[in-house]
Amino acid sequence: MEARTARPRSCDVGTAVRLTPTQVKVLCGVRSGQFNKQIAHDLGIAEATVKAHMTALMRKLNVQNRTQVAIAAQSLVPHPA
Repeated sequence: MEARTARPRSCDVGTAVRLTPTQVKVLCGVRSGQFNKQIAHDLGIAEATVKAHMTALMRKLNVQNRTQVAIAAQSLVPHPA
């Protein structure tokens, strides 16, 4: 299976925040500590698209920066065992 079609495991986001499937995948990448470039490569999208998703995530999660997105992701995305 190609990386761009694979859904990251254990990335079921709670219903409190409505995210697109790609935003969930980006959120999982941030949660895993990946850089935008790595997330873009894994999803088969442009780095600029990842940045756009990050902006949308910050708005939806009501946070100011990437670190806060990662912290918020910990409560939304279970960490793989």
